[in-house]
Amino acid sequence: MSKWLNGVLIHAEEGSITAEFEVREDMCNPAGILHGGTSAALLDDIIGMTVYTLSNNIFYSSVNLSIDYLFAAKCGEKVIVTSKIIRMGKKIAHAEGNIKNTDGQIIAKCSTNLVATSNTILPG
Repeated sequence: MSKWLNGVLIHAEEGSITAEFEVREDMCNPAGILHGGTSAALLDDIIGMTVYTLSNNIFYSSVNLSIDYLFAAKCGEKVIVTSKIIRMGKKIAHAEGNIKNTDGQIIAKCSTNLVATSNTILPG
């Protein structure tokens, strides 16, 4: 999924990641705007990477992902996706993320919980 989304890392630190993505035609719905499923994938993917910055190679899997879609991003626009770990417990991580356009307008925002699994992250 990350390869298909094809983002550019802007900033990374322990517990937070920011990346930029171009909204391509294959990411859009028939109205020419960013598809809600693609928005969910952007948020879920970046948040998963962010949990990894704190998880010591343990794979965390999403338990839920609650998204509010607030504005549209058109094909050809660039969007900025930002994540932040709110709480990192022994088994559950809670995080928030958002997608903004280059003017700073929020396209979508989410909150999510992820659970530690018995799997480890394989070297890339």
